[in-house]
Amino acid sequence: MIFWPRFPHRKTHDLDGLWDAAWLGDDVDLGAVDLSVLNYAEKLPVPGCFDTDPAFVGRRGTMAYRTRARIAPGTASRVRFGGIGLRARVYVDGQELHTSDLPYSGFTVDVPAAEIEERELVVVIDNRIGRVVLFEPWYDFYAYGGIYRSVSWTAIPAAWIDRVQIATTDAKAGKVETRILLGGDVPDSVTVTTCFDGGDAVSHGSRAVSDGEILLSLDVPDPCPWSPADPHLHVLTVTCGDDSIQERFGLRTVRTDRQRILLNDEPVKLLGFCRHEAHPQFGPALPLGQMVQDLQLLRDMGCNFIRGSHYPQSQLFLDVCDEMGFLVWEEALGWGHSGAQWGRPEFLDANLRQARAMVRNSYNHPSVIMWGILNEGGSHLDETRPVYEGLAKAIRGEDASRPFTYATNRLFEGAGDKHLDLVDIVAVNTYPGWYERGGKSTRPLGEILPFLREHVADLEKLGAGDKPLIISEIGAGAIRGWRDAHRAHWTEDYQADFLRTVCGEIVENERYAGISIWQFCDARTFDTSQALGRPRAFNNKGVVDEYRRPKLAYGVVKEMFGGCR
Repeated sequence: MIFWPRFPHRKTHDLDGLWDAAWLGDDVDLGAVDLSVLNYAEKLPVPGCFDTDPAFVGRRGTMAYRTRARIAPGTASRVRFGGIGLRARVYVDGQELHTSDLPYSGFTVDVPAAEIEERELVVVIDNRIGRVVLFEPWYDFYAYGGIYRSVSWTAIPAAWIDRVQIATTDAKAGKVETRILLGGDVPDSVTVTTCFDGGDAVSHGSRAVSDGEILLSLDVPDPCPWSPADPHLHVLTVTCGDDSIQERFGLRTVRTDRQRILLNDEPVKLLGFCRHEAHPQFGPALPLGQMVQDLQLLRDMGCNFIRGSHYPQSQLFLDVCDEMGFLVWEEALGWGHSGAQWGRPEFLDANLRQARAMVRNSYNHPSVIMWGILNEGGSHLDETRPVYEGLAKAIRGEDASRPFTYATNRLFEGAGDKHLDLVDIVAVNTYPGWYERGGKSTRPLGEILPFLREHVADLEKLGAGDKPLIISEIGAGAIRGWRDAHRAHWTEDYQADFLRTVCGEIVENERYAGISIWQFCDARTFDTSQALGRPRAFNNKGVVDEYRRPKLAYGVVKEMFGGCR
C-alpha cells in the first residue's frame, strides 16, 4: 500500500503481495549469500514477518525474498521500503545496492538504469539479535524478522524531487515555509509551480537551487487548522521541471510554555497509551484494518495521544493518525542502554542515522508532535552526555518546530538524571504500586500517589520544574480472565484499581501535561529464561490483550478519560 508522499508524474509499482522466498538457515551471514544458487521454494507476504508464519515461527536466521517489476529500459528508478527487521541487503539484478542496519526505519534505494525491462529485486533479511547495533537481547519486546512495511518501485527523471518539508508558521492564516529537496542531476535553477488541494497552479518562475534545495514561503488558500477535534488535511503539489510530488500536511503548531504544551497556541493535556506495533499473527507488520481498529479502541477510551514505543512508526499508521486526529510521540529505537555501548562510535552513528531518518520520513505528519530517543537510557551518567547532546542537536537540526524529549527512569539514581536541560518536555517512566519498593505488601496501591508527587519535587531539585511533565510509562500487569478475591498482582481487578488511582491523579492535577499508560495491548517479548518475569512470554500490561480483547481496566480508563458513552 503506497503511503504519502505521492508522485503523480511517475510510473509507480506497488510491490506489496506474495513474494518468492528462500530460507537460508540460522548460520548464514548476509555477506556470504550467493544469489545464483538460491532455491525459492517458499512464498511469503510483504509486508510480513517470516517468523510469525507457521513454517518459520520463532526462527532466527536469514531469509531471502524475491519479486520482479517492469521498468522502462534506460530509466533510473528508486525502491522505497517502509521498514525492515532486523538487517537487510538489497540486490537488483544480482547487484548489491544497499545495506540496512536500522530496524523499523524507512529507506530508499536508488537503482541505475538498465537496458532490460523486467528487473529482479532480492532482499536478504537477517533477524538474529546482536547482528545490529540498535537491537539488544535485553529489549523487552520481540525482535521479528521480515519486510515489515510496504515496498514500492518508481521510475525517476534525471533530476527529481525527493521530498518537500512543510512547516506551519501561522495555522489560522495558512502560512507555511516549504523546503523542496532535489536529487539526481540537479540544475542551478528550475521552474517551480505549486498547487494546494487540487486548485489552480501558481508559477513561481525559475528558482535558484542552493545545495540541492529551494525555499518558498507560501499561503494556503482557504486554510483550515488541523486539530484532534477537526483533523483537516491539505495537499500541496509541487512541480519542478519534469517531476511532481504531492505532500499531505496539516496546519498546526506545537510548542511548550513553561509547564504546558500548546497546540495551535491552546493548552492540551495528552491522555493516552504507549503502543507497540504488535500482534501474534502479524508482528509489527500490522494490516491497515488492525491499525484502524486500534485507533477506534483508543478513541473509545477518550484518548488523544499515542507514544510510539520504542521505534520509528509505520508511515501508513501515521497517515491514519493524521486522518483520525491523534497526537503522536515518535521515538528512535532504544531501550535500557546503560553499559559499554555509550563509548562505541558505531552506537552513536547508528542512533544519529536513525534519528535523522525518522524526522525526515515523518516531518509532514501533523499527528507527530514530539520526537524522542533512547527509552530508559543511562541519562544519570556523565559519560552518556555526548550521545544525548549529539542526538538532541541532530534532531533539532532536522526540525526545530517540535519539542524534543526522552523517557527517563533515572530520577532516583545517584544525583538523578543529568541531561534534563536538553529536553523541552520531561518524560518519566515509573511503576509505583507494581514494582513496589519493599516488595512485601499485598495491593500496594498506597505508594502510587506519593511516588508521583515525589517526581514533581525531584524535577524542582534537578532544575526542570518549569518544564511540562509527562508520565510516559506507568501501569500494572493483568492476565485476561484472571480475577480473584485477593485482587492482587496479575488480576484484572488489581490493574483496574491501579489505573483508577493513576488516571484520577493525572486528569485532576494540572502539573501533569499528560500520560501515556503502559500499555495499550499485550505484546510478545523475549522467549528465553528472561520471560520468567513475563508470564506467557508477553508483556501483559495492556488494557486489552494481544488480540484486542478488553480487560476490566479498559472500562476504568474510559470512565476516567471521559471516553465515548
